[in-house]
Amino acid sequence: MHDTHDLRDLHVLVVHNRYSSAQPSGENRVVDEEVALLRSAGHRVDLFERRSDDIAARSLPGKVAVPLLVPWNPAVRSELAARLRAARPDVVHVHNVFPLLSPAVLAACADVGVPVVATLHNYTQVCPPGTLHRDGKACTECVGSKMSLPAVRHGCYRDSRLATVPLAVSLAVNRRRWWSGVERFFCISGAQRDVLVRSGMPAERLAVKHNFVPEPGIRRAGEGEHLLFLGRLAEAKGTRLLMSAWDQVAADGGVGVPLVLAGSGPLAREVTAWAAGRDDVRYVGLLDPMECRQAVARSVAVVAPSMAMETFGLVVAEAMASGVPAVAAAHGAFVELIEDGVTGLLHRPADPASLASCVRRIAADPARNEEMGRAARRRYEQNFSPTVGLERLVEGYRTAIAVRSGGDSTPPVGNGNTGSRRGTRASGNGGM
Repeated sequence: MHDTHDLRDLHVLVVHNRYSSAQPSGENRVVDEEVALLRSAGHRVDLFERRSDDIAARSLPGKVAVPLLVPWNPAVRSELAARLRAARPDVVHVHNVFPLLSPAVLAACADVGVPVVATLHNYTQVCPPGTLHRDGKACTECVGSKMSLPAVRHGCYRDSRLATVPLAVSLAVNRRRWWSGVERFFCISGAQRDVLVRSGMPAERLAVKHNFVPEPGIRRAGEGEHLLFLGRLAEAKGTRLLMSAWDQVAADGGVGVPLVLAGSGPLAREVTAWAAGRDDVRYVGLLDPMECRQAVARSVAVVAPSMAMETFGLVVAEAMASGVPAVAAAHGAFVELIEDGVTGLLHRPADPASLASCVRRIAADPARNEEMGRAARRRYEQNFSPTVGLERLVEGYRTAIAVRSGGDSTPPVGNGNTGSRRGTRASGNGGM
């Protein structure tokens, strides 16, 4: 392995269970973009992956066995350990291990003595479905609980008690393995880190490293031609809340531009029916990456009215990259991504009247909106650009390698430009 004093040419093994391709995954994208970023900087990156898409091709017994592999997949431990012995990477970067990899990947790293970092893209360390959201409301019943029985009782994963059991079991039996087997956790926002520290996770291992967003190659010119919702059409993402708020806006005469909804999800039929025959709403379905960038760059604002407490909020950072302000719920990571009244507006979570008010304000004053867009772009350059993303990523790897080799173990908790910089909470239109 490399001398830990010379880490310019790191060898990283990325471990990830890719989510289904049926719906766009922000997490898959983050993984792909980080791999590309590291390689472009001259680092060697190899992948150890499983794909949830492959489950469909399994035999019936194979499909039945999948839930049994969620807490522990012994074959993965053996396969990864052999790969690590042959390749001897400097560090392993774990992303998602559900459902086909399992925390057995940590045992493989321990077997070979390779340091591990893990990005926490959600709240699965303390909540089986990872959302801290249930029945349209925030839920922390399982935070601090050893067995996650409330999640099983409520059937929090896919509205099924049976489907929730493997996740709850995995969380219970592997908690200590996670907390002791990972040298450095990357939290993607200060808000997420706060929740995890309160839940009992080891604070000294939790560092804030916001996701970065690649340069979009296109920025807004002019005032924008629509308001944009870009994401999963689901209750937790605030889709119904937005529909209700937009109906209020329309009843007052509208804002002069239409609302465009792009994405897919369980509420797609409902959105299609709601948008049908209206001049002020367009549902455009799934867009490819270039179409997404163009839609963002043509926006008066991007709207992110999540009911759930988002751990980051990629669409907000993407809007900032294009010089577009956002309207978002004043909870979770949004309060550190958006400085209220400066780079966007924050509305009271789950409040359609507050959301409607923010939508009117963001569209009412083009000069003010343009000023917010410029401030948003500056915020992106300082905190979410590829340059900053690479610096924080390599810094985290360096720290993990040093810890494993007995060096300094002080974590870079939200240091530098990527630190938790909480925007002013919404006043008048929001606040928690």
